Amino acid sequence: MRLLSGGAAQGLVGQLQQRLLHEAGVVVEGTFNAVGAMRDKLLAGEPCDALILTQQLIAQLVADGHVVAGSDVAVGVVRTGVAVKAGARVPDVSGPEALRAALLAADGIYFPDPLKATAGIHFMKVLRTLGIADELGPRLRAFPNGATAMREMAGAAEAGVIGCTQVTEILYTPGVQLADVLPKEFELATVYTAGVCSKAQQPQAAAAFIAMLAGVEAKAVREAGGFEA
Repeated sequence: MRLLSGGAAQGLVGQLQQRLLHEAGVVVEGTFNAVGAMRDKLLAGEPCDALILTQQLIAQLVADGHVVAGSDVAVGVVRTGVAVKAGARVPDVSGPEALRAALLAADGIYFPDPLKATAGIHFMKVLRTLGIADELGPRLRAFPNGATAMREMAGAAEAGVIGCTQVTEILYTPGVQLADVLPKEFELATVYTAGVCSKAQQPQAAAAFIAMLAGVEAKAVREAGGFEA
């Protein structure tokens, strides 16, 4: 079963793959990246059985006939958070001024694609609102998706680095830790939704996958990985 998914769900899918194979006989071949990039792949003709994107994008794809109407199921809400290296001092990011100070003090700032990734687009808006986007320019490190940004941050040579992406991508990446979610003034809570592609070659497998992903039995796995009800 071929899956196109936003990076926020990569860890969750990884946690459930063996259970899915054992219980439903479904092998998942997943591609994970910024949600906008995944939508573009689908529209360009990439073979796909199931999608996990933001609720807004799935709704549009249902309306346009690319996702089977009625197959869309909410997986959960994911907040956007601030990350530091594992074991590093955790900065105060509880309010706008505290976040601003923490970002200005960082040697490098790691985040996902500011054009196609949900968290990356939002984070750039936060930087502009704080009035520090230009000042931080040379220290900004953008990557295709949040998972890659976090892996790169974990291996960065600089000690005082900071990152911003979906909480799920922080929690599932070794070498980084969640400092906190963005302050309330900049809060971003994204609903991720799964759906069966209208041109799916394995529609039954896709439906079984979605049922497990969003089902009651996987609730604890979702919550541990940063998905909220």
